[in-house]
Amino acid sequence: MSGALGVVPVRTPAGKHDHFELVLDTGSALRLTDPRRFGSIHRVRGEPEQHVLLAGLGPEPLSAEFDAQGLHRNTRGRRASIKETLMNARVVAGVGNIYANEALFRSRIHPRTPAGRISLQRCAALVSAVQSTLHEAIEAGGSSLRDWHHADGSLGYFQQRYFVYDREGEPCRICGALIRAIRQGQRATCYCPRCQRR
Repeated sequence: MSGALGVVPVRTPAGKHDHFELVLDTGSALRLTDPRRFGSIHRVRGEPEQHVLLAGLGPEPLSAEFDAQGLHRNTRGRRASIKETLMNARVVAGVGNIYANEALFRSRIHPRTPAGRISLQRCAALVSAVQSTLHEAIEAGGSSLRDWHHADGSLGYFQQRYFVYDREGEPCRICGALIRAIRQGQRATCYCPRCQRR
Protein backbone atom coordinates (compact mmCIF):
# COMPACT_ATOMS: atom_id res chain seq x y z
CA MET A 1 0.00 0.00 0.00
CA SER A 2 0.97 3.57 -0.36
CA GLY A 3 0.32 6.33 2.11
CA ALA A 4 0.86 6.76 5.80
CA LEU A 5 -0.85 7.88 8.99
CA GLY A 6 1.58 9.88 11.06
CA VAL A 7 2.03 12.60 13.67
CA VAL A 8 3.47 15.92 12.44
CA PRO A 9 3.96 19.36 14.00
CA VAL A 10 0.66 21.22 13.74
CA ARG A 11 2.06 24.01 11.55
CA THR A 12 3.52 21.64 8.95
CA PRO A 13 2.11 22.70 5.56
CA ALA A 14 -0.28 20.19 3.99
CA GLY A 15 1.08 18.25 1.05
CA LYS A 16 -0.67 17.40 -2.20
CA HIS A 17 -1.81 14.00 -0.91
CA ASP A 18 -2.68 14.93 2.67
CA HIS A 19 -6.39 14.18 3.01
CA PHE A 20 -7.13 14.32 6.73
CA GLU A 21 -5.70 16.08 9.76
CA LEU A 22 -6.72 15.83 13.40
CA VAL A 23 -5.15 18.50 15.63
CA LEU A 24 -4.09 17.09 18.99
CA ASP A 25 -3.78 18.86 22.35
CA THR A 26 -0.02 18.22 22.24
CA GLY A 27 0.61 20.75 19.46
CA SER A 28 0.90 17.96 16.91
CA ALA A 29 -1.51 16.69 14.29
CA LEU A 30 -2.46 13.21 13.15
CA ARG A 31 -2.28 13.34 9.36
CA LEU A 32 -3.37 10.89 6.66
CA THR A 33 -1.25 11.08 3.51
CA ASP A 34 -2.58 8.83 0.76
CA PRO A 35 -1.59 9.31 -2.91
CA ARG A 36 -3.74 6.39 -4.12
CA ARG A 37 -6.77 7.33 -1.96
CA PHE A 38 -7.34 3.81 -0.63
CA GLY A 39 -7.55 4.99 2.98
CA SER A 40 -10.49 6.61 4.70
CA ILE A 41 -11.39 7.99 8.12
CA HIS A 42 -14.83 7.49 9.67
CA ARG A 43 -16.44 8.75 12.85
CA VAL A 44 -18.51 5.94 14.26
CA ARG A 45 -21.13 5.88 16.99
CA GLY A 46 -21.80 2.54 18.62
CA GLU A 47 -19.86 -0.65 17.95
CA PRO A 48 -17.22 -0.13 15.22
CA GLU A 49 -17.58 -3.78 14.09
CA GLN A 50 -21.17 -3.03 13.05
CA HIS A 51 -20.18 -0.24 10.64
CA VAL A 52 -21.24 -0.97 7.07
CA LEU A 53 -17.59 -1.15 5.92
CA LEU A 54 -16.68 -3.73 8.58
CA ALA A 55 -19.81 -5.82 9.22
CA GLY A 56 -19.41 -8.06 6.18
CA LEU A 57 -15.69 -8.74 6.45
CA GLY A 58 -14.32 -12.24 6.65
CA PRO A 59 -11.98 -13.33 9.44
CA GLU A 60 -8.65 -11.65 10.05
CA PRO A 61 -5.94 -13.82 8.46
CA LEU A 62 -3.89 -14.10 11.67
CA SER A 63 -6.86 -14.98 13.85
CA ALA A 64 -7.98 -18.46 14.95
CA GLU A 65 -11.19 -17.89 12.96
CA PHE A 66 -9.23 -18.13 9.69
CA ASP A 67 -8.83 -21.87 9.30
CA ALA A 68 -8.87 -24.56 6.63
CA GLN A 69 -12.45 -25.66 7.30
CA GLY A 70 -13.79 -22.12 7.07
CA LEU A 71 -11.83 -21.33 3.91
CA HIS A 72 -12.94 -24.59 2.34
CA ARG A 73 -16.58 -23.94 3.25
CA ASN A 74 -16.46 -20.34 1.94
CA THR A 75 -14.95 -21.35 -1.40
CA ARG A 76 -17.44 -24.07 -2.32
CA GLY A 77 -19.25 -23.20 -5.54
CA ARG A 78 -16.95 -20.27 -6.34
CA ARG A 79 -15.77 -20.10 -9.93
CA ALA A 80 -13.50 -17.11 -9.34
CA SER A 81 -9.79 -17.88 -9.18
CA ILE A 82 -8.27 -18.67 -5.81
CA LYS A 83 -6.08 -15.56 -6.14
CA GLU A 84 -9.08 -13.24 -6.56
CA THR A 85 -10.99 -15.11 -3.85
CA LEU A 86 -8.08 -14.79 -1.42
CA MET A 87 -8.15 -11.02 -1.96
CA ASN A 88 -11.92 -10.85 -1.40
CA ALA A 89 -12.32 -9.19 2.02
CA ARG A 90 -15.61 -11.03 2.58
CA VAL A 91 -13.70 -14.34 2.49
CA VAL A 92 -10.65 -13.20 4.49
CA ALA A 93 -9.93 -9.61 5.51
CA GLY A 94 -6.68 -7.91 4.65
CA VAL A 95 -4.75 -10.22 2.33
CA GLY A 96 -3.32 -7.81 -0.23
CA ASN A 97 -1.96 -8.52 -3.67
CA ILE A 98 1.67 -9.01 -2.73
CA TYR A 99 0.89 -11.43 0.09
CA ALA A 100 -1.69 -13.37 -1.95
CA ASN A 101 0.98 -13.96 -4.64
CA GLU A 102 3.54 -15.07 -2.08
CA ALA A 103 1.15 -17.32 -0.12
CA LEU A 104 -0.05 -19.07 -3.28
CA PHE A 105 3.56 -19.77 -4.23
CA ARG A 106 4.35 -21.14 -0.78
CA SER A 107 1.31 -23.42 -0.89
CA ARG A 108 2.16 -24.48 -4.49
CA ILE A 109 -1.29 -23.48 -5.77
CA HIS A 110 -1.65 -21.99 -9.26
CA PRO A 111 -3.35 -18.57 -8.99
CA ARG A 112 -5.86 -19.32 -11.79
CA THR A 113 -7.25 -22.43 -10.09
CA PRO A 114 -10.98 -21.96 -9.43
CA ALA A 115 -11.48 -21.47 -5.68
CA GLY A 116 -14.26 -24.06 -5.60
CA ARG A 117 -11.81 -26.75 -6.76
CA ILE A 118 -9.35 -26.31 -3.89
CA SER A 119 -9.46 -29.34 -1.58
CA LEU A 120 -9.60 -29.16 2.21
CA GLN A 121 -5.97 -30.33 2.35
CA ARG A 122 -4.85 -27.57 -0.02
CA CYS A 123 -6.95 -25.02 1.93
CA ALA A 124 -4.99 -26.05 5.03
CA ALA A 125 -1.71 -25.48 3.16
CA LEU A 126 -2.96 -22.11 1.92
CA VAL A 127 -4.08 -20.93 5.37
CA SER A 128 -0.68 -21.90 6.77
CA ALA A 129 1.09 -20.12 3.89
CA VAL A 130 -0.97 -16.94 4.32
CA GLN A 131 -0.19 -16.83 8.02
CA SER A 132 3.52 -17.60 7.70
CA THR A 133 3.88 -15.05 4.88
CA LEU A 134 2.18 -12.34 6.93
CA HIS A 135 4.22 -13.15 10.04
CA GLU A 136 7.46 -12.92 8.05
CA ALA A 137 6.34 -9.68 6.40
CA ILE A 138 5.49 -8.13 9.77
CA GLU A 139 8.86 -9.22 11.16
CA ALA A 140 10.57 -7.58 8.15
CA GLY A 141 8.56 -4.37 8.57
CA GLY A 142 6.30 -4.93 5.55
CA SER A 143 7.08 -4.15 1.93
CA SER A 144 8.33 -0.70 0.98
CA LEU A 145 7.45 -0.10 -2.65
CA ARG A 146 7.33 3.32 -4.31
CA ASP A 147 6.60 5.79 -1.50
CA TRP A 148 5.30 3.55 1.31
CA HIS A 149 6.90 3.87 4.73
CA HIS A 150 5.99 3.52 8.39
CA ALA A 151 4.61 6.48 10.32
CA ASP A 152 8.09 7.12 11.73
CA GLY A 153 9.61 7.20 8.23
CA SER A 154 11.31 3.79 8.45
CA LEU A 155 11.06 1.29 5.61
CA GLY A 156 10.04 -2.36 5.41
CA TYR A 157 12.27 -5.02 3.88
CA PHE A 158 10.02 -7.97 3.03
CA GLN A 159 10.37 -7.20 -0.70
CA GLN A 160 13.89 -8.61 -0.48
CA ARG A 161 12.37 -12.02 0.36
CA TYR A 162 9.79 -12.25 -2.43
CA PHE A 163 9.60 -15.60 -4.17
CA VAL A 164 7.41 -14.43 -7.07
CA TYR A 165 5.91 -10.95 -6.71
CA ASP A 166 7.52 -8.38 -9.04
CA ARG A 167 10.03 -11.01 -10.26
CA GLU A 168 8.67 -11.67 -13.78
CA GLY A 169 11.35 -13.19 -16.01
CA GLU A 170 13.65 -13.98 -13.09
CA PRO A 171 14.47 -17.57 -12.10
CA CYS A 172 12.40 -19.21 -9.39
CA ARG A 173 14.36 -19.36 -6.15
CA ILE A 174 13.28 -23.01 -5.73
CA CYS A 175 13.31 -24.68 -9.17
CA GLY A 176 14.93 -22.16 -11.54
CA ALA A 177 11.97 -21.84 -13.94
CA LEU A 178 11.27 -18.29 -15.08
CA ILE A 179 8.61 -16.44 -13.08
CA ARG A 180 5.56 -15.49 -15.17
CA ALA A 181 3.13 -12.61 -14.75
CA ILE A 182 -0.54 -12.27 -15.71
CA ARG A 183 -3.34 -9.84 -14.88
CA GLN A 184 -6.19 -10.95 -12.61
CA GLY A 185 -8.86 -8.53 -11.45
CA GLN A 186 -6.78 -5.58 -12.70
CA ARG A 187 -3.86 -6.68 -10.48
CA ALA A 188 -0.50 -8.22 -11.26
CA THR A 189 -0.21 -11.91 -10.49
CA CYS A 190 3.22 -13.54 -10.50
CA TYR A 191 3.78 -17.29 -10.25
CA CYS A 192 6.18 -20.12 -11.01
CA PRO A 193 4.82 -22.35 -13.80
CA ARG A 194 6.71 -25.36 -12.43
CA CYS A 195 6.17 -25.04 -8.66
CA GLN A 196 2.53 -23.92 -8.96
CA ARG A 197 0.56 -26.34 -11.08
CA ARG A 198 -3.20 -26.44 -11.51
